[in-house]
Amino acid sequence: MSKSELKILCPNGHLGFAPSKEGSFALGKEQHPDYYCCDSGSDDIGPVPLGEDACASPYAWQVHDLEMMLLAAREQNAPMIIGSAGDTGSNSRVDMYVDIIKNLAQKHNLKPFKLAYFYSELPQAALEAKMDAGVEIKGLDNRPALTKEELDATSRIVAVAGVHPFIEALKQGADVIIGGRCSDCAVFAAPAIFEGFPPDLSYYLGKVLECASFCAEPYGAKESVLGAITQEDVKVTAMHPDQRCSIASVAGHAMYERSNPYYEYVAGGLLDMTNCSYEQFDEKTCRITGPVFKPREDPYLVKLEGSGKVGEMRVGIAGVRDPYSIKNIDKVLAWAREQVAEQMKGVDYELHFIVYGKNGVMGDMEPQKEITSHELCVVIKGVAPTAEQAELVATMGTRGIFYARLPEVKGTAGTAAYTVDEVLTARAAHRWTMNHVVPVKDPMELFELHFDQAGK
Repeated sequence: MSKSELKILCPNGHLGFAPSKEGSFALGKEQHPDYYCCDSGSDDIGPVPLGEDACASPYAWQVHDLEMMLLAAREQNAPMIIGSAGDTGSNSRVDMYVDIIKNLAQKHNLKPFKLAYFYSELPQAALEAKMDAGVEIKGLDNRPALTKEELDATSRIVAVAGVHPFIEALKQGADVIIGGRCSDCAVFAAPAIFEGFPPDLSYYLGKVLECASFCAEPYGAKESVLGAITQEDVKVTAMHPDQRCSIASVAGHAMYERSNPYYEYVAGGLLDMTNCSYEQFDEKTCRITGPVFKPREDPYLVKLEGSGKVGEMRVGIAGVRDPYSIKNIDKVLAWAREQVAEQMKGVDYELHFIVYGKNGVMGDMEPQKEITSHELCVVIKGVAPTAEQAELVATMGTRGIFYARLPEVKGTAGTAAYTVDEVLTARAAHRWTMNHVVPVKDPMELFELHFDQAGK
């Protein structure tokens, strides 16, 4: 270990999901961080992008963030690390990011640098072979173990890497690393562990940096934060002039999203934050001590994410302003369901109504005693094997709201319910088929590491 302190700048909690703010990034660059790191993926976006092997974020926004980071990193000769490329970390998204980096290097006449990248996509045959050999692929979050039927229903699978591919790339002198699907915190923990800092603090550093300015207050997304690690502590500082990393904002971020707020499962083990201590180091900086990383004993488990296509989807939108229809919206939707069922006999379809505005909040078809909103917006989703069938489901579901027959109504009540007269094309519907873990003998077993050169 040569450094007593390591500084990492993170500009965005999800690279490209919305453009990173250049002002706070420039302030972070002035701190001369040792690494520029950012996570670019999430399963929060749902199973569709993975199933369709597509991005959830606009290409131009991803190029913007990569360009901003690459130019700063190469100017200061600091490594740059990206994880879960292109929202999903599939092989094609990794290739896309590698091409972007190469093109940017040419565009800006950058000196040659070593580019590393790894793949996370997993063929079905690899899991089938493990299952045939008697390996149980256990489900997470109360899912049953993986079956051949669910495997067959899966369109695409990615394995979630830990710190190991990043550390191996750094060992081999990589200047820029583009990662496939990986644990969010691994992007930041890996360089800290590689540089000789304790895993306990390194994984916490990853946890606090992974969402960038979400750990700061007041709320402001897509702003840069600077994390610093020593042998004794982690410090995190907000770069935006009007934000600060307070005890409340940092501790709150560390404990969100989990039934047990003191534990975070990360690739390779468990981050125990029970005994974390938070103190206000200065006006904009919070200091953290006390996290404990508990590595998992053999076997090493790798998380798997799989997506499978359900069917084609079309979407309708209906606005309801008639007070009586609003009061009886559950009956209106039930009538619309009956009309779709009558028209779609023998077809394996799905019809979903999402109601916005039930007393100011989003609701579903759960009955409410009284609805006081003056207007409802109903989003209708029709899913079926073919596009034509999905359009029929969505169209009938939408117009069924307009033509609903309420037994107490005499005359035309529907004239007060306004609807669009055509449905909208949407991406195909997918579902998560796989949220499982597979045992491996080597943490690198499922991840292919490659090297290339970029620049002139």
